[in-house]
Amino acid sequence: MTTENAQLGGIDAEGLENLAAKNIEKPEHGHKVVKSKTVCESGFRNQNYVRDHQPFLISEPHKLLGDDEAPNPTEIALGALGSCISVGLMANATKRGVTLSTIEVDVEGDIDISATWGVGDLDEDKRLGVSHLRINVNLDGDADQATLQEITDSALKWSPVLNTFTRPASCESTLTVGE
Repeated sequence: MTTENAQLGGIDAEGLENLAAKNIEKPEHGHKVVKSKTVCESGFRNQNYVRDHQPFLISEPHKLLGDDEAPNPTEIALGALGSCISVGLMANATKRGVTLSTIEVDVEGDIDISATWGVGDLDEDKRLGVSHLRINVNLDGDADQATLQEITDSALKWSPVLNTFTRPASCESTLTVGE
């Protein structure tokens, strides 16, 4: 969806400056724990709970044996990536005093799912998950192309979700049986 010749609702520039100053002064305050809880309803249909928000459904398409009632996990991850980049675009534009009229982020990824969740092709040398991302940013506002490119470059460089995709994260897991 494109918003033509209209200003996008902005964010609180003073609030952004205060948050940035706080995190410059005490970077440790920027370290947070984020949480979600996933509960399987049936098959590949899962309700997801985050903070006090309404749960959101994640499913699989019919060709992957799901009910196709909602985006699948990778589609949700790509949507989270696009949204994170959009947030960064708005924050960087606000910091520079640029008013944006269009923010659109298209994200595509190449994925190998041949392991079929651990019951398919289990070649240990394969790279599972998204292996290549293509991100197209459509940005417009009251700035020249060079400034819009700087805004985009900064948003991409500092996106927590893009960095989650491109840098390995450590992982630990526990099993609880029959609560």
